[in-house]
Amino acid sequence: QLQLVESGGGLVQPGGSLRLSCIVSGFTLDYYAIGWFRQVPGKEREGVSCITATGSHTNYVDSVKGRFTISRDNAKKTVYLEMNSLKPEDTAVYYCAARPGFVCYILTDEYSVWGQGTQVTVSS
Repeated sequence: QLQLVESGGGLVQPGGSLRLSCIVSGFTLDYYAIGWFRQVPGKEREGVSCITATGSHTNYVDSVKGRFTISRDNAKKTVYLEMNSLKPEDTAVYYCAARPGFVCYILTDEYSVWGQGTQVTVSS
């Protein structure tokens, strides 16, 4: 059974940092691109970042460029999202998702397997 589990969310002050982890099971991570998405109640889920299956290419939405870094360790079956200089507008539930293939897109429709999400709250 394909499964993704996010962790690492929490409450952090503006300007702080968090590292989210996405641990996969039931499939070989090497053949999947992974994306990170976020959703605020009442709004559509938006793409944040993605990384290709080999980790050779990454993409970021403009609002997080220079602050967030996505990475992966296929041997540990884990994908990370390092978030720095956090802002209140980064508050959301963050999801990771898997897409079979080597190319990544920051588009929700491209992903077929989703985790349950982890809450990130940025507030003083």
